[in-house]
Amino acid sequence: MQAPAQLIGSSSSFLDAVERASAAAALNRPVLVIGERGTGKELIAERLHRLSPRWGGPLISLNCAALPENLIDAELFGYESGAFTGAQKARSGRFEDADGGTLFLDEIATLSAAAQERLLRVVEYGELTRIGSSKPVRVDVRLVGATNEDLPRLVDKGRFRADLLDRLSFEVVTLPPLRERAEDIAALSEHFARRMAAELGWRRFPGFTRSAQALIEGHDWPGNVRELKNVIERSLYRWADDETPVGRIILDPFESPWRPASLPGTGQAVVKIDPTGQASAMPAMDHASIADLRAAVMRYERDVLLAALERCRHNQRKTATALALSYDQLRHCMKRHNLLANEIEAKAEK
Repeated sequence: MQAPAQLIGSSSSFLDAVERASAAAALNRPVLVIGERGTGKELIAERLHRLSPRWGGPLISLNCAALPENLIDAELFGYESGAFTGAQKARSGRFEDADGGTLFLDEIATLSAAAQERLLRVVEYGELTRIGSSKPVRVDVRLVGATNEDLPRLVDKGRFRADLLDRLSFEVVTLPPLRERAEDIAALSEHFARRMAAELGWRRFPGFTRSAQALIEGHDWPGNVRELKNVIERSLYRWADDETPVGRIILDPFESPWRPASLPGTGQAVVKIDPTGQASAMPAMDHASIADLRAAVMRYERDVLLAALERCRHNQRKTATALALSYDQLRHCMKRHNLLANEIEAKAEK
């Protein structure tokens, strides 16, 4: 057996969710795990399985959104030889594969109405029928479903069966997004960094600079823990120095001087520096929301400076050329926006 996956965090909202899952694990009842993408729904499903009396049985997973509608029934319930074109031999479905264990259905809200109806019968009676067969098959499966949707609202809209939701929602574990777990971000980033440092063959993980740590803790992480993990691993890989604290966090891997500009009408222009070093577009601003012109102009200027510095890898002479400024003019602008102080701090941290 593999070691249980690690659930890292000490925030009360996260610990409450983990405790609820742990308490429900011992009961042979369905559980729904709700949360935004990247919050760790699959880890909670694994915990439910490993803390249950079924821990010695199989844990089978299926992402319902990854398959077209015409294949969901075959994957879940299996089929007999000749049931449809290409079915050359009989095959068991995920329910039969999970017999005696746990079946984890991710993105369960994407199931079609027909698949929901057949799923309801299995949950209610523990019985299924393979496609192309009239013989029922008994299965003993604990079902864990996961989604980032509001299932009661989908019921109101007629997109999810109310009777199926009643049977699946014996217990509901709702995972908090990472932005509500601010105190966990440092521990998670340290954990991912140490694992990545070992994978890269570094002698040690040298830590993050103060400014890098502040950026990590200040980001809102729309992709949650999965996004944090990717960002930390990417940043270490690109830093490639196990002697100096990591001082550059790569939030957006698509950032490039040659990144294509946004399409007309999207309202999402980017600062794009062409090969000649000239800035070809500037960040968009919501003009209707401006109440203080001077503050808005200062904020806009600072954003342009920061974006240009980032794209020129903080080479100030290249940045000055890209913005059609002299080197002294650029330094004056940076001083006005307190960016030189940040530069001194970054050097001191190293």
